[in-house]
Amino acid sequence: MSADLRSRYLGLELKNPIVAAASPMTNSIDGLKRLADAGIAAVVLPSLFEEQIEHEEMATHNLMLSGTELSPEARSFFPEMQSYKTGSDNYLKLIGDAKKALSVPVIPSLNGYTPGGWTQMAKQLEQAGADAIELNIYFLATDLEDTSTEIEKRYIDLVESVSGIVSIPVAVKVSPYFSAMANMAGRLTRAGASGLVLFNRFVQPDILLEELEVAPHLVLSTSDELRLALRWIAILRGRVKASLAATGGAHTPEDVLKLVLAGADCVMIASSLLRKGPAHVTSLVSSVEKWMTEREYTSVEQMKGSLSQQACPDPAAFERTNYMKALTSYTGEFS
Repeated sequence: MSADLRSRYLGLELKNPIVAAASPMTNSIDGLKRLADAGIAAVVLPSLFEEQIEHEEMATHNLMLSGTELSPEARSFFPEMQSYKTGSDNYLKLIGDAKKALSVPVIPSLNGYTPGGWTQMAKQLEQAGADAIELNIYFLATDLEDTSTEIEKRYIDLVESVSGIVSIPVAVKVSPYFSAMANMAGRLTRAGASGLVLFNRFVQPDILLEELEVAPHLVLSTSDELRLALRWIAILRGRVKASLAATGGAHTPEDVLKLVLAGADCVMIASSLLRKGPAHVTSLVSSVEKWMTEREYTSVEQMKGSLSQQACPDPAAFERTNYMKALTSYTGEFS
């Protein structure tokens, strides 16, 4: 009998633990249908950005007021706010269309870094049919006056703001750069996060030598990158009351299996989909099921977290002991 691949994430039942992370492939109904047909368990839509929402609101507001200082009647020349279409309207339509077209959970993404009026968009995402929201907090603390306490409070306030507006689950996608990651994970959960997505993969700038310009530089991930998420998922499994999602570096069936064994409720993929297309999902699901069946695992839930820090025979392997062992045992290619 084949293994049961179902997994629970954010209270949602997934038919397997493989989820499409936000990427160009989740930006259209056609792309979403192809992923669903290939066997993806849920989809995360590309982010709607704080700056985008605020810019549209301000631009629309200015349009409504334009010329009204000349004549009070001029206000009637412009459409009501409800009938004025913006990028946010298109995003809400994508959610609604996706819910009609797909039988898997649809999770829109809000990308921001400050509590404010833009977070009200979360309620509109819920009303459009979202099954959950991924709050993608992307913030680089470059001000010399910003303290770690202030930055952490900004995260907590933002999570409280969004989770307090909606009744659907909110997953928080965070960076790995907190000095006390375990403590921060617990605080985010207490602030209202139903799940943690580990980790946000920052796009780093590059310098173009010929043009003498600074430009964004996006590089797709590799399997070597998954160990950061693997370590922290293994450490947090069973210690925080939140679902755990792994993102960044999952490309192969082995990658998925390792992350689930560490304790991931789902594994989000993007770079591997961009490289190999939706058919890669079918291959991953088939290979994961085959591996589990051969080793007599009855279900993903049975396997999940069986090599987390709490369950591992050698818990220190996830901490300093592993660091020392790795450095002292490496001999190099030319030793």
